[in-house]
Amino acid sequence: MIAVGQRAPQRSEAQNLAKRFRLHGEGYFRFITTLGIGPTNNLAEQAIRFVVLDRLVTQGTRSERGPRWCERIWTAIATCTQQGRSVLHDLRDALYAHVRGEPAPSLLPAGP
Repeated sequence: MIAVGQRAPQRSEAQNLAKRFRLHGEGYFRFITTLGIGPTNNLAEQAIRFVVLDRLVTQGTRSERGPRWCERIWTAIATCTQQGRSVLHDLRDALYAHVRGEPAPSLLPAGP
């Protein structure tokens, strides 16, 4: 399949694509030869979808602390979602721990 990049039409778009295949072709088709690798990055796209939508709706933040807060809350949301945990319950538990002066609950998955 990568050989296709060797005889591409002379149009710039085709040449650009051929160059990409020559440089990174093995990576483009790794999902065919490696068990367990999917053909899409759907999981990654789904994990950040709410971040993109939030930024679209809110137009971002305007302070120095705002982006840090967003990064942290988005990470907590994505982690809880991937692990099937309740974001609301985890945030509540973190708030209670903070008020009590206790360490925040871990976002790491429970052991096997």
